[in-house]
Formats: sequence, C-alpha cells, structure tokens
Amino acid sequence: MATVLVLGAGIAGHTAAMHARRKLSKQHRVVVVTPNTNWNWIPSNIWVGVGAMKVEKVLFPLAPLYKRKGIEYIQALATEIHPEGEAPYVVAKSTTGDEAEHRIEYDYLINCTGPKLNFGATPGLGPDAGNTHSVCTASHAVEAAKALGEAIERMKAGEEQLFVIGTGHGTCTCEGAAFEYTMNLERVLRASGVRDKARVVYFTNEAKLGDFGMGGLILTQQGFQTESSIWTASLFRERGIEAVLGAHASQIEPGKITYEQLDGSTHELPFDFAMLLPPFRGADLKAFDSEGNDISDQVFNPAGFMKVDGNYAAGGYENWKPTDWPKTYQTPAYPNVFAAGIAFAPPHQISEPRKSPNGTIITPSPPRTGMPSGMIARAVADTVIDQIKGKNKPPHQAPLNRLGAACVASAGTGFFKGSAAAMTMHPIVPDWEQYPETGRDIKGTSGEIGLAGHWIKAVLHHLFIYKAKAHPLWWLIPE
Repeated sequence: MATVLVLGAGIAGHTAAMHARRKLSKQHRVVVVTPNTNWNWIPSNIWVGVGAMKVEKVLFPLAPLYKRKGIEYIQALATEIHPEGEAPYVVAKSTTGDEAEHRIEYDYLINCTGPKLNFGATPGLGPDAGNTHSVCTASHAVEAAKALGEAIERMKAGEEQLFVIGTGHGTCTCEGAAFEYTMNLERVLRASGVRDKARVVYFTNEAKLGDFGMGGLILTQQGFQTESSIWTASLFRERGIEAVLGAHASQIEPGKITYEQLDGSTHELPFDFAMLLPPFRGADLKAFDSEGNDISDQVFNPAGFMKVDGNYAAGGYENWKPTDWPKTYQTPAYPNVFAAGIAFAPPHQISEPRKSPNGTIITPSPPRTGMPSGMIARAVADTVIDQIKGKNKPPHQAPLNRLGAACVASAGTGFFKGSAAAMTMHPIVPDWEQYPETGRDIKGTSGEIGLAGHWIKAVLHHLFIYKAKAHPLWWLIPE
C-alpha cells in the first residue's frame, strides 16, 4: 500500500488528488492536507469582486466531496517536511481550532501549497491594513464588492472618485487578474451610469502594457500581427483607462500610494478605491534531514518555493534559456517529492529583469496559475501513479517552454452584454531559437475581444466547477 500526500487543495492540489484517486486502487491512500474548508474557483473571484456574482457560486466545501471520493482530508497547515528515512513525513497544525498537530507519513509527496499572500512586502498594503482591497480570496472579493458599491453610491450622489487597480509591489505576478478586474470595474461603472464621475487608473509593475509577466506577446488578430502592448493600450484607450507603468508601491497610506518608477523618480497617487494585488511568497514550510538539521535552504529558494528539476544556476539574463524550466517537477535530492503550481520555484523570470537606478526591482514575476497549474499537477500525478503501479516509464513532463495556455479576461457579465479579451499563447515561456521572429508560434498566439470571448469565460466557469465537484465524466474536461 502506498500513500500519496498532497499539500494544498487549490487548482494544482485538487487536480493532483482527484486524478490520483481516480486511477489508483482503494488499497492505496490519497491524503489531502489543506488549511481551507472550501474549494475556490479563483478566476471568478473577479466577478465576485465587482458584485456581478454571488460568492456561493465560486465556493464549495471540500469535506463532503473528498469523503464521497475516498480521499482522506485533513484540515491543517503543513509546517514541516521530513523527507529522509524509511518513513518520511509531514508535520501539520490543525486549523479547526483544536490546535492539534498531525504527523502524516507518505510514500509520495506532492507540494501544491500555492502562494502566501505577502501583503507585508509593502507597508500599508492589503485588506488587513485597511487601505486597499484584493480579490485573491473569496472573502477579499466580497469586501471589495462592498466597497465598490459604496463608491458607486457616492458617485450617484455627485461625488467624483479615483479608482486605482493593479499591483502593490514591484515583484508582483498576476497582472492578468489586475487587468481583468480593471476591465470589469470600468464596465460596472458604465452600467451604473456613473462613469463620468470616475477616473480609472491601472497601476502596474510592467514596463509596457501587455507584458503580463511573460515578456509580452506578438498576437494575431483578424489575420494581422500586433504587440500585446498595442493591443492592451487600445483596449484601455477605448475605455478611458489611464496607466501608470513600471511602478513599485513603496508605501500605502489611507487614500495615498507613494511609488517609485523605473527611472528612479518617486511620486504620490491619491485614490478613493484601490484594488492592488500582493506579491507572492512560498508557504512557510521548513525541511529537516533525518538528524533534525534544517535543510530548508536546500529544498526551497529564498522566497520559499520548492526547488525542482529546473536550472537554478543560469545566471544573468543573457544566459537564460527555455530549457532552464522544469520538466518533471521532481526535487533533485528526493525523487518521491514533487511540487506543482505556484509551489515550485521558477528558475528565473520570463520578463526581462529591470531595476530602477536606486536598485529597486520592478519586474513582474512569472505567472504559474490557472491552466499551467492544472497541467503540471496532472503530469505529476500521472508520474506518481505510474511509479506506484510499477510501470517502467519515464516521468511525465509538462515544461512551460513546451506548453501552451489560454487566458480569457472578462470585461463584464451578461449573456448578451458581456465581453472578454481572449488570448492564447504557445509556448508560455518564449523560445527565441525555435521562433526567432516572435519567440512563440504565431499560429498558436492570438488575441481577440468580444461577446464570444465572454461566452467562453462563462462556459469555463461552469465547466471547471463541474469538474472540481467530480460530477460524471469530470476527467474528460481538460485542465
């Protein structure tokens, strides 16, 4: 009997656990350790955050589903990994209020702990500080929608409001989520009849619009090629959205952002409503060897993400290659330990690294959420399944320099009134050797906006909720 232990129940963890349980016989255990009680379809938090969707539509409880599927569920926060010895194990502290400590032995460990929302990187950032909002969690999105509704009421009473949406630190990722929230917010303002009372500012660490942490893209649109910077700027211009680029928020006070830009200049930006995403860190996990020595610096990078089979010694930007990126997501020293989704350490950024003259890093971190997280998790799960079944196969691979991805950023809801900006790219990490003109396969890299894109976004919401709930034939829906 083998035990597959999955840490985290987000997109990556849930995907890995569900596929492992489906393909392994009941004599094998699949255990999920997560501090959360609910599964959250995070991409739709955007709609919750503008009041266009009830929070119940993006959540469902994990315990009943895992009981039905035969997955052991432990509501706890993993704190230690002990990967050596005959019986490697994880230590986790209960989050149910009883302060119990769990010791869970495993044969295979899949780390899908996702990000720690590092609001503390910028003084005054985040809901806890009370200055800015977030849509990173369902509860954050609910509070953002409430504050947005109050701002709209003030505008209806004749007040003008300044909305700032974007990234709250120079090293943030998920610029796509900030872009999507900006588009949704702007549409809600128009639908509420108060757009003339609102100034909307997109505040980002991107040096150019449309970078999205992927170095930008060359898109095909209606048979023509265009840069994602031009494409994004056009969408903003049509909607009267301003942009502050290459920005690092150094401090946030009530109604004011102090920030530095790539040229080293410092500025202040007032606001009435701000939704700023935090940078990510790895989960607060420690690793210990069989003698109790702390080996965390060997297992995790300085940001707390688990090092896997990537090339972490590439050095400067001029040395970066697409093949630096992981393939199997196995840790080098422990072949039975994997990391998927945001939990794995990227070897380096995808976007060109940039610093201000003051030495401040202002460059998007590489995105690893959504579709890539699911594809990586499934590949890792299939590797584990093969090894448990004794199949003499090489590990499954899901390198970002060979994977494509699609991103559908909505600009409102409504079957006939919504729209969305839809982008596809292949590969995610550009390969300038294989595609010397654009870095990506232009046939698989495109951008469109319109009602059809919104229909796709709405369909995907329902499909992935259906898939996550393990309804009949759920596994036929791709990651």
